[in-house]
Amino acid sequence: MTVSNSSATTSVANRYGAPKRALGRRAKVVWLAVAAVLALAFVAWLALGRGEAPVVNKLVGYSVVDATLTEVDLQVTKDPADTAQCAVKAMDATYAVVGWNVATIGPNSSSEGSDSGRTTALRVHVRTDSPAVTGVVDSCWIVKQP
Repeated sequence: MTVSNSSATTSVANRYGAPKRALGRRAKVVWLAVAAVLALAFVAWLALGRGEAPVVNKLVGYSVVDATLTEVDLQVTKDPADTAQCAVKAMDATYAVVGWNVATIGPNSSSEGSDSGRTTALRVHVRTDSPAVTGVVDSCWIVKQP
């Protein structure tokens, strides 16, 4: 007994449904154009939305003065007209925070600091509850003016 190819196709179509139609040339072009526009929008968002950070900090060093005081030296780069704040912390050997301080860096004139007033160096004193082994800058941010 021979089964014809058309009856096998009909049998498969009856069991699983009619085969899906392939996308036409026009639909493919439309989907490709939509994908290209979305990719271009994403690249533009990355380029424009991720500009230079408004404030950048750099840890210069730290000094554990005694069991109750740690000094942290840092540089903060920002727009000279902005006011920034930096959270500085002292940590013990288990990386537990044993001291915390928020330093405020006000507006600068172009003759203050370096880089035409953009970069300011400062030493932050952090009082500690127990002996620290390190001092670090947690984060810095621009203070919004009311």
